[in-house]
Amino acid sequence: MELQLIRSFLEVAESGSFAAASDRLFVTQSAVSLRIQRLEDQLGRPLFLRSKDGVTLTAAGREFRSFAVTILRNWEQARQRVSAADEVRASLAIGAQHSLWPRFGFRWLDSLREAAPDLALRAEMARPDGLSQMILSGNVQVILSYAPLARAGLRTESLLEEQLVMVAPFEGAGLADLKGRYLLVDWGPDFLRFHEEALAELHDPALVMALGSLSARFILSRPFAAYLPARYVKRYVDKGRLHLVADAPVWAMPAWVIWREDMDSELRDVAQATLNAVVERAEEDTADLLDTL
Repeated sequence: MELQLIRSFLEVAESGSFAAASDRLFVTQSAVSLRIQRLEDQLGRPLFLRSKDGVTLTAAGREFRSFAVTILRNWEQARQRVSAADEVRASLAIGAQHSLWPRFGFRWLDSLREAAPDLALRAEMARPDGLSQMILSGNVQVILSYAPLARAGLRTESLLEEQLVMVAPFEGAGLADLKGRYLLVDWGPDFLRFHEEALAELHDPALVMALGSLSARFILSRPFAAYLPARYVKRYVDKGRLHLVADAPVWAMPAWVIWREDMDSELRDVAQATLNAVVERAEEDTADLLDTL
């Protein structure tokens, strides 16, 4: 039985749709349908009931689902242990969205290197969909993301509340002063809804970027205000290179840490302890900056 058949089965079961599963697996819908048909042929039972509203598991499909999760989990554990059999060093692969690396993820790497000098580390960056594929495939053991992920074999936990504040490279700015001098950083659908409701005067900006914290590099040398993470901009505010727009509302955006459940327990303990320390420091930086508002 091929593992890609099992992965396709679990994606269809999770999403209730061949189309949605194909998007998650980065293959065509016909390829997913063919894989499910092959799996059903091998098991000798239909696994899904098809209808115009989507697909649902049959009794046989519900029975097979737990076995499918176990098969994939055992395979990943076997792959990791066999790969590590000839290795001297333990390893940890971490994936994160771009904006969670500067002033956070990099600090975590520093803490891990200090706590476990012999640990081999690898860092990856991707958007939420790409991070999902990385951790589900076992290419990374933990990810940091602004999007939670509920899947079998994974454990999703709250990481921190990212506080987005409006900053500008010029002093004394208020919302009324920003016409033609505002950069809308697209932090996702929830932020855009907040923006539309709370900042009607800035509803039609001339410049929009979906670059996350990288947008700070743009406004540092240009006369634009923008929403950026408080923990990230604190160093620039402390140096007088950026200034808070005092009458702009603050917006909280949750961030998540997602672990593979088959991760080595000792490694997980070290990773969790060092991550907790980094979160505490980030929260202190955020609180210090917000106290000045």
